[in-house]
Amino acid sequence: MNRIEKAFENGNALITFFTCGDPDMQTTYSAVLCAVAGGADIIGLNVPFSDPTAGSAESFKANERAFQSGTTTDKIFELIGRLRGDIAVPIVVMAYCNSIFSYGSEKFISACRQKGADAIIATDLPYEEKDEFLPVCEKYGVTLISLIACAKTERMEKIAREAQGFLYFVPSADGTKDPAILRGECEKVMRAVRKSTDVPCVLFGADRYCRKLADGLFDGIIADFEISAIVEKYGADSPERVGEFVKAVKGEIK
Repeated sequence: MNRIEKAFENGNALITFFTCGDPDMQTTYSAVLCAVAGGADIIGLNVPFSDPTAGSAESFKANERAFQSGTTTDKIFELIGRLRGDIAVPIVVMAYCNSIFSYGSEKFISACRQKGADAIIATDLPYEEKDEFLPVCEKYGVTLISLIACAKTERMEKIAREAQGFLYFVPSADGTKDPAILRGECEKVMRAVRKSTDVPCVLFGADRYCRKLADGLFDGIIADFEISAIVEKYGADSPERVGEFVKAVKGEIK
């Protein structure tokens, strides 16, 4: 059993994502340790990108703060190596394709392996183009995680059949949709997905609405913009606040 499989063996998993270098690398390091102490099952590390096309306003600001602090990909890999010496939970690196290409795909993925990361997520990688990275990931034993929208399509089932590690689900972008309707749509999606794969499925979002939506349908939730909001508010004093938030959320989803 690898680290990612182990993270899901005791029930609902909580995955916490951090923008590396927001507001500085030491804060990211300390916040990750506090998150793990609070019960985080998987740690996600976002590689900041200058022109993000996905994410919340909090995430965009986090990227800006990370660049202002002098964050580089090399420094991120140094952070991963440091964290791997201190934590046993899986580490997932999330980056835009351009960040991976500019660093060098093989260099990036091999560094993930060398420093102790378990998986990568290429934020803007279409399913049809996953072979840009999959062969190199397989060469170095790094899992390539797929993202998927909560919408039932034939394409969705193909993604599910070939999924590795876990499936990262993004809820409907229609924030005005009735929660009961969205719950019904997610149920349809998950019935189809469960027929196609045994890989755990996690939902993006850790607010109360997403926690309620995920309950009984998904195998875990992802806290991302919630973490960024805490870091934005408390800066270098955020690690303990992050730990408190993680502990509270983890207590609710068990």
